[in-house]
Amino acid sequence: MTKNNRTQLALGLILILVAAWLVAIRIRPDLDDWVTANFDWPFWVIGSGAILLLIGLLSGAPGMAVPASITAGVGGILYYQNASGDWDSWSYMWALIPGFIGIGSILTGILGEDTRRNLRHGLNAIITSVILFLVFATIFGGLDILGVYKEYWMAGLLGLLGIWFIVRGLLRSRPKEE
Repeated sequence: MTKNNRTQLALGLILILVAAWLVAIRIRPDLDDWVTANFDWPFWVIGSGAILLLIGLLSGAPGMAVPASITAGVGGILYYQNASGDWDSWSYMWALIPGFIGIGSILTGILGEDTRRNLRHGLNAIITSVILFLVFATIFGGLDILGVYKEYWMAGLLGLLGIWFIVRGLLRSRPKEE
């Protein structure tokens, strides 16, 4: 599938989702009222990330997925903080930003720009981000956001590292046979 075909596919899916949303709020006007009542200002930040991604898709620049992921991810953090009032969580939540870069890198690879390298770098950034997050959340007492699962962070970290090694081994370039 060419880069142009992938862009066309992604744009088509986005347009179908927007059309479905428009039909849904015409059929159920109370759905629009519910969304207005339940989605606060951080969704403008998340929406800005979606618009950046859309601009990248329309212009054929898959690299726009990286700033789009960062913007949308920070919007997600702000949504959590606004909903919970846990503004002190920024002391360790910033560690998720390299993971957002990794997600953007993976999206860039999926959209057709140096797929193998972008997937590898994206997964490395996500693993680094998870490790940083767990370390700083432990230091600053933020593991309470994991609720009853906070005692399982070490098992989760080991599992993520195991997945990382498996995927890294699969993505590693194989030597050419002569």
